[in-house]
Amino acid sequence: MSDPWLIIGLGNPEARYARNRHNVGHMVIDVLAGRAGSRLSKHKARAQVAEVRLGMAPGGAPGPRVILAEPATFMNLSGGPTAALAKFYGIDPATNLLVIHDELDLPAHTLRLKRGGGEGGHNGLRSISQAVGSRNYARLRVGIGRPPGRQDPADFVLSDFPARERAELDVTLELAADAVEAVVSAGFEAAQQQVNSR
Repeated sequence: MSDPWLIIGLGNPEARYARNRHNVGHMVIDVLAGRAGSRLSKHKARAQVAEVRLGMAPGGAPGPRVILAEPATFMNLSGGPTAALAKFYGIDPATNLLVIHDELDLPAHTLRLKRGGGEGGHNGLRSISQAVGSRNYARLRVGIGRPPGRQDPADFVLSDFPARERAELDVTLELAADAVEAVVSAGFEAAQQQVNSR
């Protein structure tokens, strides 16, 4: 039996941030929980968590066990809940942690899987790297593009996706959920090849 994956979707916890670009990680977790017919509930690790099975195993059996989680802290404190959940579930961040986050350096609605690397100024990733003591965990980067004109990137990430992007956002969230299912069922490298060649 393979170890479960811990899937962390980054975002800020209050309702006013729910549709922000910075909260796209939470949005993907919500889609995955919905697919599994599950709801997130409060965990002592300061997170909202659902233990589910994702996708299908060969032969039509239920897919692998997965822990879906949204830290209940603000973005720059995401590391504490992530490290606590990894410890609670006995998960090695170097092999079975996948963090879903918004990415300014990718065109809007582009998806990329990568393992390790820097944080690119992303406070959530920086907090996680410090808390788990490594940068060598998997990430699903969801492109949000660069702010228009001279808009401050901090203001841009904390603004909602515009109405004109809503339909495209819905498609992106489903494709991101597909990417997570590919990681847990086919393995990171196979999923990376599939997702990054799009």
